[in-house]
Amino acid sequence: MNLTSSEKPFKRILLTGAAGGLGKVLRERIKVWANIVRLTDISDMGQAGEGEEIVQCDLADKQAVLALMQGVDVVLHFGGISTEANFEAIMHANIQGTYNIYEAVHQCKVKRVIFASSNHAVGYYRTTDYIDADMPTRPDGMYGISKCFGESLSRYYYDRFGIETVCIRIGSSFPVPTTRRMLTTYLSYDDLTELLRCSVFAPRVGHTITFGVSDNPGKWWDNKKAAHLGYKAKDSSAEFNHLFPDSGDYPPADDITTIYQGGGFLLTGPQYK
Repeated sequence: MNLTSSEKPFKRILLTGAAGGLGKVLRERIKVWANIVRLTDISDMGQAGEGEEIVQCDLADKQAVLALMQGVDVVLHFGGISTEANFEAIMHANIQGTYNIYEAVHQCKVKRVIFASSNHAVGYYRTTDYIDADMPTRPDGMYGISKCFGESLSRYYYDRFGIETVCIRIGSSFPVPTTRRMLTTYLSYDDLTELLRCSVFAPRVGHTITFGVSDNPGKWWDNKKAAHLGYKAKDSSAEFNHLFPDSGDYPPADDITTIYQGGGFLLTGPQYK
């Protein structure tokens, strides 16, 4: 879909987490979809450019989020903590924040949300497993639990109020893979943008869970349940195989970071005394 400035279908898109790694990437890329992109984060986002609105907001502040949602047509919810942390921090940013987003969406009659979920919602599946969206969640930490919460919350708001959501279980979206694991979980920025475009513009999505991944040689995730989105990955991690030559130095058989799909997140959980 090629959209010119005179053909933009949305008046206003809200992007939460705009100061984060992926928020910075998406900021320019989604401008072709709306007359105004409203950017929000708890951190500094710099100056507003053409076609942008900057609103600094703590998503755990319910009234602030309600004000933030005024005049919005569709939400790209990338806000919150994106790494493992203690429960109190996750509760504030990811759980309370996501609830506030959905309640504001309901009150303001926004029709669709794209929720940045994570592969860490299913991180305790083995790397020998091949799973689809109908299989039970198996989070690998508090961060993964918060994404499971968001997926369940969005399902409730769809069943109860008809608010459509695409939950994207993002793999590893970086310029290039930085670990051998990422050869399987890699999601290029172009493929992420395309998956978002499909999620935003598909005529009907209901409540959809899809895996955000490029067309990589190794595969853990089956996206057949999200075929109606029309997403076709164009990139692949295969071009980066040379970054990880086979040295013959294999991890021990009991290395949980290679046994389970969650990788290093299984080692970074809160430490309680």
